[in-house]
Amino acid sequence: MIISSISQGLLYGILGLGIYLTFRILDFPDLTTEGSFPLGGAVAVTLLNMGWHPILATLVAILAGCVAGLVTGLLYTKGKIPTILAGILVMTSINSIMLMIMGRANLGLLDIKPIQELLPFTTSYNLLVLGLIAVVAVIVFLIVSLNTRLGQAYIATGDNRDMAKSFGINTDRMEVMGLIVSNGIIALSGALISQQDGYADVSKGIGIIVIGLASIIIGEVVYASDLTFLERLITIVIGAVFYQFLITAVIALGFNTNYLKLFSAIVLSICLVVPVLKNKVFKGAKVTR
Repeated sequence: MIISSISQGLLYGILGLGIYLTFRILDFPDLTTEGSFPLGGAVAVTLLNMGWHPILATLVAILAGCVAGLVTGLLYTKGKIPTILAGILVMTSINSIMLMIMGRANLGLLDIKPIQELLPFTTSYNLLVLGLIAVVAVIVFLIVSLNTRLGQAYIATGDNRDMAKSFGINTDRMEVMGLIVSNGIIALSGALISQQDGYADVSKGIGIIVIGLASIIIGEVVYASDLTFLERLITIVIGAVFYQFLITAVIALGFNTNYLKLFSAIVLSICLVVPVLKNKVFKGAKVTR
């Protein structure tokens, strides 16, 4: 159970890393997440059922997520549609696209080898190793890409859009690029989790953004704020693993699993309130002195 929780947490950590790109760096509340996550799973599982190699199927799933992010970015930058509405429009349309891809609401992997079975270990350790490989690959990709001139332009766009424009940065292009990369990473998480679960479902994206945000917020609450970029990314993954342990504990205590989304929302709310309470307590202590 411990290995399973860590494995699941690592895969959801990838989701958190994808959301971090837009939610924290770009300051863009992207609801496309709830569409691109199950889309990645739908594409990967469908291609596996068609006889594709698991790695190739997963790569195409990433590409599908990138396309979803591209559409959201174009609606926002070129169509001048508000951020939240652009994400909702794409998220809603993806539901129908998944039904077209799979031909049904859910699709399984009966007697089909998923990507984790390419590894030589037992099933539990295969999932753990796969999660570690995927997390390391995504973190290395983010560190390398964001340390380029293009990456720095992207960060500058998130920090101050007007100032970035004054430096000659094409902020629209940066925002579209961020949404493409973010949703590609999110689709990767969806593809890997669907292969781990053994099925894809159009409803898998409902409330998934809460899990990703919980990973980010838990990491920020537990650890100090003055962290390097690498340390920040690692805390997101740790936050996702910690969150999965909380979910496992709730299930072990016999709570109804139908209420897990509610539990997720409560955990996220508590994590968001804790920093505010800390500041009030410390301010009160200073005034008293």
